Amino acid sequence: MSAHFEIHVNDMDRAKQFYSKVLGWRFTPMSEGGGDEAAYHLVEGDGIGAEHGLTGGLLRRMDKSHDAGSAIRGCTLTFDVGDVDAVYATALANGGSEALPPTDYPGIGRVAYCEDGQGNVFGFITSAGESE
Repeated sequence: MSAHFEIHVNDMDRAKQFYSKVLGWRFTPMSEGGGDEAAYHLVEGDGIGAEHGLTGGLLRRMDKSHDAGSAIRGCTLTFDVGDVDAVYATALANGGSEALPPTDYPGIGRVAYCEDGQGNVFGFITSAGESE
């Protein structure tokens, strides 16, 4: 089984910097002209790729973004990380804002959500047993 996600952004350069610092992703422009002017950038990085059954991209938003703190529109992506608290702190230090602070859920793990500064809310999880 495979899956593909797309994160809609207004500022491609800012989004690339944010996700690069927070999740260690790299990006490849997928349209003529390349660079930040490209409307689509393929996401690459640990845990992302066909060999893992997951591909993703940053897509230039077709309309205005939602205001910070507004209701979620679309899907929420949650990424498996080794240390929720460290990744959450990195997200906040790089322009993200709090959506759900790191919280323990018995039998599930430690989870946090943040907003990426462009109207997208995404989460991090360290599954129960991984950090113990």
